[in-house]
Amino acid sequence: MTLPEKFRVHVITLSDRAHSGSYADLSGPAVVKYVKYAMAAADWQCEIRKSVLPDEAVALRATLLEAPAADLIITTGGTGIGPRDITPEVVKPLLTKEIPGIMEQIRVKYGTKNPRALLSRGVAGAMGNTLIYTLPGSVKAVHEYMAEIVKTMEHTFYMLYGIDKHS
Repeated sequence: MTLPEKFRVHVITLSDRAHSGSYADLSGPAVVKYVKYAMAAADWQCEIRKSVLPDEAVALRATLLEAPAADLIITTGGTGIGPRDITPEVVKPLLTKEIPGIMEQIRVKYGTKNPRALLSRGVAGAMGNTLIYTLPGSVKAVHEYMAEIVKTMEHTFYMLYGIDKHS
């Protein structure tokens, strides 16, 4: 299997306020910057699609399953414990392989400085050949999570596509 010639990336912001227009989406654009950096560092081409959805399970699930498929999906928002935080409950059942280590490491790393970071329930994994990461909605958290995710993104894609780069 070979890597895509151009990676299709979908950045999904979950926020009732951003969706209604009463709040500007700041976390989605922050994710886009990190993705562009990581793709350029790997010398990969990408096209990025952005969506802003309300905190609703049906809307998120439909967006995740719609065609055209993406090679990488990163969500921001909905990973807390509030009544409208539904992202992990929607994403986790769709994963064919979970990658718990990266989210656990991020929570521990940033949770030692800020115990509130331990309340994030973000998940990561693969849905077929699509990598999915679910991030908290704050811009600060996006910076923390993406700084760690980009360190492993290239290798994760090689593993997902069965390409041996260990030599």
